[in-house]
Amino acid sequence: MTTWGDAVELAGRHVRLEPLHPGHAGGLLAAADDDAVFEHLRPARPTTMEQAEALVARYLAMPVSAWAQRDVASGDVAGMTTFYDVDEELRTVAIGHTWLGRRFWRTSVNTEAKLLLLTHAFETLGCVRVVWHTDIRNERSQAAIARLGAQREGVLRKHKVRRDGSWRDTVQFSMLDDEWPAVRAALQARLAA
Repeated sequence: MTTWGDAVELAGRHVRLEPLHPGHAGGLLAAADDDAVFEHLRPARPTTMEQAEALVARYLAMPVSAWAQRDVASGDVAGMTTFYDVDEELRTVAIGHTWLGRRFWRTSVNTEAKLLLLTHAFETLGCVRVVWHTDIRNERSQAAIARLGAQREGVLRKHKVRRDGSWRDTVQFSMLDDEWPAVRAALQARLAA
């Protein structure tokens, strides 16, 4: 039986989400091939194997369910993602700490990964709410979250500290269980096109 804190393998036609483990460090290092990938993320882009191993260790030590995202066609690790702010009592998770190597941007990998994560959240865990947070400066991420069918809820002012020490305003999005059937159908149609 799946528990709320477990990252279980989730497989689709384009992407496989594998529970993150130290063996993913090399693949994540290869995927982290562009500074733009980490522009709005708290951790710095890993440029050495030691830094990639430290990045994996960081997420394995956090109270998150973490996955490596593997591109099915190439077999390459494409990036990573997590469930965080997991609240079993309120039946809520947040999807985040997500990044993909630049060559996987605007491919089916991200769309299908989100479909797998949302299916797991709403249909396996029984979530009533899924949340996303993104830096107000990260317009690309905001557009991608909106394309999924999530609703923009507002801005959390001075919510987090960026890597450079500046205060980050965070845009919050959510999706509810009663919105999920229509979103699922739209995502499935997009992947089939």
